[in-house]
Amino acid sequence: MKIVILGAGVTGSSVAEALASEENDIVVIDFKPELLEALKERVDIATVTGNAAHPSVLEQAGVGIADIVIAVTDRDETNMLACLIINTLYKRPKTIARVRAIDYLTHPHLFSPKGIPVDFVISPEQIVMESIRNLIEFPGVLHISDFAGGLVRLFSVKVVADGFLTGKKIKALKEKFSNGKIRIAAIFRQGRPLVVNGEATIETDDEVFFVAPRKEVRRVLKELNKLEAPLKRIIIAGGGHIGKRLALALEKDHQVKIIEKDSRRAKKIADDLHNTTILLGDCADETLLIDESIESTDLFCAITNNDGVNIISASLAKSLGARKAICLLNHVSYSKLLPGTGIDVAVLPNQETLGSILKHVRRGDVAQVSSLCGGTAEAIEAIAHKSKGLNSVVGRPVHSINLPEGIVLGALIRNQQVIPVHHDTLFEENDHVVMFAIDKKLVSSIEKTFQPI
Repeated sequence: MKIVILGAGVTGSSVAEALASEENDIVVIDFKPELLEALKERVDIATVTGNAAHPSVLEQAGVGIADIVIAVTDRDETNMLACLIINTLYKRPKTIARVRAIDYLTHPHLFSPKGIPVDFVISPEQIVMESIRNLIEFPGVLHISDFAGGLVRLFSVKVVADGFLTGKKIKALKEKFSNGKIRIAAIFRQGRPLVVNGEATIETDDEVFFVAPRKEVRRVLKELNKLEAPLKRIIIAGGGHIGKRLALALEKDHQVKIIEKDSRRAKKIADDLHNTTILLGDCADETLLIDESIESTDLFCAITNNDGVNIISASLAKSLGARKAICLLNHVSYSKLLPGTGIDVAVLPNQETLGSILKHVRRGDVAQVSSLCGGTAEAIEAIAHKSKGLNSVVGRPVHSINLPEGIVLGALIRNQQVIPVHHDTLFEENDHVVMFAIDKKLVSSIEKTFQPI
C-alpha cells in the first residue's frame, strides 16, 4: 500500500515507523529537512522536503497514485488545505486529517462532501482526553479502550504481590468467569507477551488484559480487588488543548484545578471553564502543590507538552501525598524512567492516536483498532462477511478458524449484543469480532481471515 504522510513531527514520525514496518511504501513530506533525515535513519522510507500543501510538493511525493494520505502536520489549516487540493487535482486517494482546534470540530458539516473534502478527521487531543477520562472512571486499571461502540471494553491491570491474581492459573480464572463473555486476552511479563493457555500462571508485576461487556467491567474489577474509590479531587498540570478538554469533561462532577504557567493561556481557559479553578504557576513548585493541598488530592494529572516536566511534577506530587498520578509521555523511551517514581500510569498520545489511524489503513472490514504495549501489540474489531475464498469465517465454528498462536478471540458482538464465545460458536454475517494480537506481525492473518471477497 502506498501511503503519503504529511508532517514529520512526533505524530507523523510514529505513524511512519508503525506503517513502514508492515511493508508499506511510505513517503513523508515536511519542510524541515532535519526531521526527515532523523526519520530516515530509523526507518526505510522516502521523503520530500517542502510545504505539504503545495501542489508541486504533493506531486513529487506521488500523491496521485497513493492509496492513503495522512495529513498530520502541526497546522490544522495545512492539513485541511492539502486534502482540498488533493481532492481537486487527483483521482482522490483516501484522506485522513488531524484537526486540533475545537472551533473546527464543533462544526462537523465543514467536512461534508460540500465542505472540506476529508474522509476521516482525527483529533489526537480528544482521543487522549477520552483515554485519560476512562482511566479516571476506572482508577484501578492501566489501560482501557472501547470496542463495538462501547458495548465491549478491553482493560488491563497490574498484578501486585499477594493480590487476587497472583499465582493463579488461567484455567482457574476461566472457571470463575465461566459465562463466556469475560475473557483473558493477554499477559505481558516485563513487557513481553506470554502465550495464554490454561496452564499459564500469573505472577507479580504481570500486566493482564481482560475483555468484558461494558456493564461487567466494574464487577470484574471488584472480584479482582481492583475497584478503587472514585477520584473526585483532581489537579491537572498543563492547560493546553488536552488539559482544557479534560477539565471541560470533568468539571461538572469533580473538583478540578488546572496549573498553567503561561498567563495568557491561563486567562483564556479561565474564560471558557466555569467550574474549574485556574492556578498561575509552575506545576513542579513544591510550595504551590502543598498550598493546594496535594496530600488530599485524589489524582495529579501531568499533561503539559514537556515530558520531563510531566515526570518530575507527577513524581513530586505522588511523593507529597497525591493518591494517584498520571503522566503524559510523547516519547515512549521515557517510560523506562518511571519505575521508582511512584507514577501510576503513563499515557502515550502517539499510541492512542495510532489506533484511530490504523483502523482506516487495515485491510478487511475493520471497525476499531487499539495500539497497545508501546505499539508492539494490537486489539482489532473486525466484521465477518461471507466470501468465496477459503478464509471466510461465516458459518464456521470458532475452533475451525486457524488463526496463529498469539491471536486471542476476545469478544463476539451480534445485533448489538455481546454473546458468549465457546469453541462451537458459529460466526454469522456482520458479527463484530474483537481479537487481541500479542505481536502486531500477526495482524496480517486477521486481515486475510476477515477480508471480504
